[in-house]
Amino acid sequence: MSGTSADGIDAALVEWPEGAAARPFRLLAFAQEPFAPELQQRIHRLAAGRVPGGEALRELALLDVELGERFAAASLRVAARAGVEPDAVASHGQTVGHFPEACATLQIGDPSRIAERTGWTTVADFRPRDMALGGQGAPLAPFFHLAALSDASESRVALNLGGIANVTWLPRGGDPDAVLAFDVGPANSLLDGVVRALSGGREQMDRDGARARRGRVDAPLLRELLDDDFLRRPPPKSTGRERYGSAEAEALAQRWRAQGRAEDDLVATLVAFSAGAVAAACRDFLGGAPERVLVGGGGARNPSVLAALSAALAGAVVEPMDAAGVPADAAEAMAFSLLGRNALLGIPNHLPRTTGARGARVLGELAPGARPLPLLKARA
Repeated sequence: MSGTSADGIDAALVEWPEGAAARPFRLLAFAQEPFAPELQQRIHRLAAGRVPGGEALRELALLDVELGERFAAASLRVAARAGVEPDAVASHGQTVGHFPEACATLQIGDPSRIAERTGWTTVADFRPRDMALGGQGAPLAPFFHLAALSDASESRVALNLGGIANVTWLPRGGDPDAVLAFDVGPANSLLDGVVRALSGGREQMDRDGARARRGRVDAPLLRELLDDDFLRRPPPKSTGRERYGSAEAEALAQRWRAQGRAEDDLVATLVAFSAGAVAAACRDFLGGAPERVLVGGGGARNPSVLAALSAALAGAVVEPMDAAGVPADAAEAMAFSLLGRNALLGIPNHLPRTTGARGARVLGELAPGARPLPLLKARA
């Protein structure tokens, strides 16, 4: 998959049980393949509606093909690294438009290209079926969080910090009907966008949280950012770069620079904004701080972000998902691997309560591969 940040491909090769159970699972290989800045910018321009009208449809089609080829190549490489022939590929694709208010979403990265280049049956387009049922089409990773990270003895929050921050509430015991999940607001989408704007493109992210550590949080701006109608909206809810993307990041950077303010103070304030939004979500919708917060996505490797979360969620243990047996960098790719496995078994692979869908279905569409797919049967 490639996430909202559009900074590259995460490819995970996972061994799942043959039946319906998710545990025990085994991560056989994982690779991250960064996109060149030019490709990332093309994706961001398309998602932001900045491609001129006469060129937009052609650019959409070209990126669909190019990303399909890249996803296929990444799949082949990660399988070769493990020396294992996969049964199938599950591809989330690259989101370029997500409009839950209109029950519409679009992920590109042609699955037919993946199936042709690899020879493996490919499962893709997971989100539209949920939306056809009246759901938000997101978040879908909570299905994996419940299967892989829930614990009988403590309440947990699985927090993914990709381009967008989303939380999954996992109460003690792992009751699927008690799971709650939703998008919280921006994480790396604004933070990375501001760093790119401030540095003129020389930096793509706040590496190791160095800028945030040097900066000081601006309290008035933090209050302004937290006064956000999306943050107050009750779940189910989802969002993306159409709300927290390049345009907002560039506007923030331009405004800050015009005031002659220290650049790193803006970065520190955005880190505090993300942490404060997560804390507000826990307080307003989850009933308070959980016992443990397991962090995945790129934000899990940012010490400044983890420190801000620990301060905002006093009393909770905040640590990367690695502590629970899921490498933080691989979590999202592993999630869609599980969704693809379930699609092939013909059993539901989402949690309708977290998306607002009317019922549970099998999400995903198949592009058959050249090689025979093993007969898969769900076992009780």
